[in-house]
Amino acid sequence: MSFIRNISLALSVFSVSLLFIATTTEAQHTIYLVRHAEKQTGYSDPSLTDQGKVRAEALAEYLKDKNITAVFSSDYKRTLETAAPSAEQAGVAIRKYDPRELAQMKGQLSLLKGATLVVGHSNTTPKLFNLLTGLEYSDLEEHQYDHIYIVKTIVGGEVSHGIQYLEPRTP
Repeated sequence: MSFIRNISLALSVFSVSLLFIATTTEAQHTIYLVRHAEKQTGYSDPSLTDQGKVRAEALAEYLKDKNITAVFSSDYKRTLETAAPSAEQAGVAIRKYDPRELAQMKGQLSLLKGATLVVGHSNTTPKLFNLLTGLEYSDLEEHQYDHIYIVKTIVGGEVSHGIQYLEPRTP
């Protein structure tokens, strides 16, 4: 009888161990942070230029195999237009966020799983990346539109990060 109990206990411990391993590897969350694409000038809420529209499509192409489950954008034409091709491709609605409330956005992102795109601005995108990673990147220059900040989190709080660049590169 005690032999059967020991086997049963061993199987229970093994099952819990497998559950823990599966949970920690599957619960990864990847966040892609980008600044809006090239914008028109001379307007208070400008749309994208033709080049910006091409970049927004290139972003959607870059993200097509990333299993995007959520797309966030500030409530400006240029950010919404940048996010639109990726959201459409992923089959999700664009969720709006306030770029002045980045701590709140960080909290919102911490509740998600899967892959998320966040489209912001030259000053807010690096700041949100810094909040998520504890790093100190400076704001993007006005002419920089090619950065893709990537933050990966795993259950237990482990964070990895990196930056990739979307073509065409900007000086």
